[in-house]
Amino acid sequence: MKFICDSMVGKLARWLRMMGFDTVYEKSGDLSKIIKQAEEENRVILTRNSRFKKVKTPAKIFFLSSEKTLEQVKQVFDEFNLRGKCSFLTRCMECNSPLKEIKKEDVKGKVPFFVYDTHEEFAMCPVCGRIYWEGTHVSRMKDKLKEVGIWPLK
Repeated sequence: MKFICDSMVGKLARWLRMMGFDTVYEKSGDLSKIIKQAEEENRVILTRNSRFKKVKTPAKIFFLSSEKTLEQVKQVFDEFNLRGKCSFLTRCMECNSPLKEIKKEDVKGKVPFFVYDTHEEFAMCPVCGRIYWEGTHVSRMKDKLKEVGIWPLK
């Protein structure tokens, strides 16, 4: 399942990426550009923008009713039956590229000393170079997903 989020649901794009879903974020607000990309790449458009209701396209458009990001995540999960289809922390939350495992010694000097000293597993985005590790922020994200009944992902 692949998605494209418009400028009204940018935070949703990051959460979907975190859960491993190929999610493009198009912040320009250009409806024709979003529709074209959705059609060409077989992506579902996720939006709160009512202007999409007037558009004729073969692309699937899902209108989110909530303004709250975590409720939007739940709406998408429920609508597209995404339970069990997640690959948690496998995509870059910034640029959407699949992450690659990286050896601990290769991140020395690129992450804070404490992180290097207390973690063994790291991943890196081959496109933007961002380095990831499972720190306390991950448990906070999981707690937020629990609040809306998504975690555990199975």
